[in-house]
Amino acid sequence: MALALPNPAHPGASRERARAHRRWQAGQAHARREQWPLAASEFEQASGLHTDPAYALAAAHALIRAGRTAEAARCAQRIRQADPRSALACTLESHALLGLGRAEEAVACLNALPADVPRDYDHQVSLAVALQRSRRHEEAIPVFFAALALKMDDALSHFRLGMSFKDLGLKAEAAECVRTAVLLGLDTSDLAARGQLVFLEREACRWPQADDAMAGLRRAVRAAPDGVALETGAFAHAVLVDDPIEQLKVARHYALHVESLYPPLTRRVARTHGGRLRIGYLSADFHQHATSQLMAQMLECHDRSAFEVTLFSNGPDDRSAMRQRMVASSEHFDELRGLSFEAMAQRIRELEIDILVDLKGATHDTLLPVLAQRPAPLQVTWLGFPGTTGAPCIDYLIGDPVLTPLADTAHFGEKIAQLPHCYQPNDAGRALPQPSTRADWNVPEGALLLCGFHQSYKISAAVFDQWCALLHALPGAVLWLLRWNANVQAAVTAAAQARGIGAERLAFAPLVPLQEHLSRLACADVFLDAWPCNAHTTAGEALWCGVPLVTLQGATFAQRVASSLLHTAGLDELITADTDTYRNTVLALAADPARRERIKTHLVAQRSAGPLFDGRRFARDIEQLYRRMWARCTSGARPEHLPAAAAEATS
Repeated sequence: MALALPNPAHPGASRERARAHRRWQAGQAHARREQWPLAASEFEQASGLHTDPAYALAAAHALIRAGRTAEAARCAQRIRQADPRSALACTLESHALLGLGRAEEAVACLNALPADVPRDYDHQVSLAVALQRSRRHEEAIPVFFAALALKMDDALSHFRLGMSFKDLGLKAEAAECVRTAVLLGLDTSDLAARGQLVFLEREACRWPQADDAMAGLRRAVRAAPDGVALETGAFAHAVLVDDPIEQLKVARHYALHVESLYPPLTRRVARTHGGRLRIGYLSADFHQHATSQLMAQMLECHDRSAFEVTLFSNGPDDRSAMRQRMVASSEHFDELRGLSFEAMAQRIRELEIDILVDLKGATHDTLLPVLAQRPAPLQVTWLGFPGTTGAPCIDYLIGDPVLTPLADTAHFGEKIAQLPHCYQPNDAGRALPQPSTRADWNVPEGALLLCGFHQSYKISAAVFDQWCALLHALPGAVLWLLRWNANVQAAVTAAAQARGIGAERLAFAPLVPLQEHLSRLACADVFLDAWPCNAHTTAGEALWCGVPLVTLQGATFAQRVASSLLHTAGLDELITADTDTYRNTVLALAADPARRERIKTHLVAQRSAGPLFDGRRFARDIEQLYRRMWARCTSGARPEHLPAAAAEATS
């Protein structure tokens, strides 16, 4: 936000004051040209020459803009200690603390302002943001409203208010806030906000509003010139749009936007160093999260004689058993949380990582700003983002022959590196589903149970039409869905009734811990996949539990994940190419309990006999792929598409 900084007092007759004023004027000139390091230097000298707080306040502001946040925090703190009633000093100190990842301290700093000092707009919105960053959303919401009462037309505050509603599970309320922000105008963030609006409407299962928002988003994307830096919602496009070329355009806009903000370090030349290959995995999800659940066994099985593995974590420590397992799974666990993106990149560079593996892509808590700086000579994206990053700074995307066929190279900004089996690792040591009855989960014992445990954004009107057609064709069936957020049950029940399906034909499951989730999932008869974004982690869980899964394969990464899992499990018969075949495949399974039982027996055997759930085998396959990438890199050859090698398939 643009803060209104005070002017210093008139220079008057004092020689020191006159010199300070000249320094201040020089700093102002640099600030107008956004030369913030130079501006900070001039303001600091002005502050050293005279005690007028305006000089120190200008210095604190410029230090923040120059990225010297720790110094800015100390500077603002000194002003606040000298004048506890300085609202601007509190605000500046809070901004610096937020830049250091110290959100709770920022809240305390802002709340330390004496109660009788008026809270202006800058103070209110700063407090709201600090509360939001502290995940204290119920407290942040009324403060955002207080800020908006002072400046109702501030689009960014409407957007931020929506993000607090979103994190409380109130997706419809969040969508209304974001819609207001889009109408008011978010300038260069317009495409990103439009993507967020579509996503929220889909999460709320408000399909007509989502379709309208999607039409507006796609018009705006088509109007944007190719190859320019723009802040976009790459994740929304990756999971909600079925055009891979449009996905690439949006991803590339975002990647160029990030790279415009974070220039690269001096390129480190890749050399054969004779030691172990240094692999760094970069993520904010090394805790109880799907990414960790999938890759834990693979990490534990890395060949430590040939690979030195470091996990770079920018996420929370939830003190879970999974967090402890991730820490123990690697030789080095490097905590980056609270560091700037520049400091993260420098840390990776200092450790001389050979291959940096991005596990986030353009998802929430993206770490693309780190990769944009090129801290490693070879950079790879894998697992966390369902599509291309479009980023010039990323050399390879790891996929497989079903997920990322070489015929689709035009859909990706990176070179495709194929694993021989499914790109998704799995953990053979995970918990087995424990015996339970449907009564334990409040679903009918005698019904055919069609399970669609998807995040709600994956369920569109078109998908739901097909599911309701199945319910009409199968009078004894019940559709079992997740109660993903506060809006889902009412919205989906109303949509079913509009399609002639009574509420008694639907069952809604609350979110539960992983062990309970697996035991509950095993009670389903058939898992119904969605499109254009399949089930990904949940698809693997359904197969682990022995539940037949029917998918509709499409042209995009996100709509081929379940096909890759089924192919690796030897169940291509459950992969379909159109809605008629999808529906008929489900109907055939519904009519044939013996076939469902045979599929379950096959899947149970796959837990120990096939490649899908073999984390040790996966580790050998991905290590061989790393060796191939590195050999090209050290030879001076440019990255090139790497088809799955026969040697890997038999490793």
